Amino acid sequence: MKLCVFGAGAIGGYLAVELALSGNEVCVIARGEHLRSIRNDGLRLRIGGRQKTAYVAASDQPSDFGPQDVVICALKAHQAWQQCERFAPLLGPETCVVTAMNGIPWWYFYRSGGALEGTHLDSVDRDARQWNAIGPGRAIGCVVDPACAVVAPGIIEHHEFKRFTIGEPDGSMSGRVQALAHTLVEAGFEAPIRANLRWNIWLKLWGNACFNPISLLTLATLDRITSEAGLRAVCIAVMQECRNVALALGLDIPEAMIERRLEAAGLATGHKMSMLQDLESARAIEIDALVTAVHELGQLTRVPTPAVDILLALGRERGRQAGLYD
Repeated sequence: MKLCVFGAGAIGGYLAVELALSGNEVCVIARGEHLRSIRNDGLRLRIGGRQKTAYVAASDQPSDFGPQDVVICALKAHQAWQQCERFAPLLGPETCVVTAMNGIPWWYFYRSGGALEGTHLDSVDRDARQWNAIGPGRAIGCVVDPACAVVAPGIIEHHEFKRFTIGEPDGSMSGRVQALAHTLVEAGFEAPIRANLRWNIWLKLWGNACFNPISLLTLATLDRITSEAGLRAVCIAVMQECRNVALALGLDIPEAMIERRLEAAGLATGHKMSMLQDLESARAIEIDALVTAVHELGQLTRVPTPAVDILLALGRERGRQAGLYD
């Protein structure tokens, strides 16, 4: 399969190395020192006590590569919105675009059914920029479980998990989603296909909507967030609001899973959430797809989200004060 990983950072780099080493034709879009290192020394992955190296075609210009079978977008949501017009040279008539990102995806209401069918979410796709530049018909959804980090230019470190849960927006078992799953499995990943991927998106969002802004505001690691009584109570309030919004959208995630989600997260001793990592590294904070989107969906469904709204207001201001949120 011919694949382009757009954004060869932690998750994108992990995908690119394993996909290339399993025999696929892989190119990557990267930039700066990371790009220079990939070109000079290959893209390196530290995993399971060993290092793998994939020599992949790399550029900061998508026009250097032709149309692909699959483009995997591994950018953060705000970066994807900014870069979406640059996907054009990679898109042929049958190219699909896998949204391997956290939060509510820009295609969420494409073939979703119901009163909100076709709705564009300002929080993740202002002015329907991605909807128009890429087209929702190309989208395959992806929920990312692996924990990885870029530890030096050109070097990715894998910490745990290898599952990428995928699905079509309309829930169909299409030929293209089955081919993608086969390719991912051949590369050593777990790639279950879900008929209702939105359920999985919300389950992961439960954690991201509370753990991330709390880490940004308190500098606390995940085990502290889930074990300190006051912080845990905030998490429960936010997760319950997320559950209420999801219910209004027709998705019933059992309430008992709130405690299970907290207990599982608490096992990640010393883990810094991505917003805290971004704060410490002076990178733009990814708050809109993870928190603003819940607020916007609450307004659309007329479901109150007071705890989410408090974290959103405080998180935005923290980002502005640091010069990391516009």
